Amino acid sequence: MTVADALHDRRSCRSFIDRPLGPGILDNLIDKARRTPTAGNCQGVEFLVLEGDGVTAYWDTTLSAARRVNFPWPGLLSAPALVIPWGLTGRYVARYAEDDKTQTGLGDSSEAWPVPYWLTDAAFAAMALQLLVVELGLGCCFFGLFEHEEAVAKRFGVPDGARALGSIAIGYPDERAQRPSGSVDRGRRPLSGVLHRNSW
Repeated sequence: MTVADALHDRRSCRSFIDRPLGPGILDNLIDKARRTPTAGNCQGVEFLVLEGDGVTAYWDTTLSAARRVNFPWPGLLSAPALVIPWGLTGRYVARYAEDDKTQTGLGDSSEAWPVPYWLTDAAFAAMALQLLVVELGLGCCFFGLFEHEEAVAKRFGVPDGARALGSIAIGYPDERAQRPSGSVDRGRRPLSGVLHRNSW
C-alpha cells in the first residue's frame, strides 16, 4: 500500500469489535509515527497509550453516564486502544533557548510562539499514526479532547505543560455497525477550489 492508497482509504471508524490488538502492534505503529517532522528536532511529542482498564478510565473521565445514554457511536467505546499524542511545551522552549536557536526569541517562553509547534508536531504524528493504522488494515478515529484535555491529563499523570489536540481510537472495525457522521454528506471540495497558484 502506498501513502496515496492510505490517504484514499482512511475513514473515521466509529464502531469496533471487542478484540484486542496483537502484542507489539501499537509499539511498532508509534515507533514509526514518531519519525514525523519536529521543530528544531525537539522530538517533543510523546504518546499516552491506553488499553484495558486505561480505556475504561478514559471514557469514565470524558463521557458522563447521562451523555452515554444517547451517545450516537456506542461502538467507539469498544476500541481496544486509545492513543493520545502530547506535545511537551517545555521541550520546545528549552530547545529554542539553545545557542543555535536563541536568535529566534522562541526560547523566552511558550507565549513567544505565534504558532504552538508542540501542537503542530503532535498533529503530524497523529496523522502519520492514522495512515499507518490504515496500512495495517485496522480502523481508527481521531476525535478532539476539547474541554476534557485537563481532566485527561490529570487522570493519567500527564506532566504540566503537555498539550494534546485529541485522541485516536484504534482497533478492528465492526463493518456491520458503521454509522457515518453527517459531515460525510458534505463531499470533498474540488482541487480547483483549494489550489491557489502564484497568488490567492
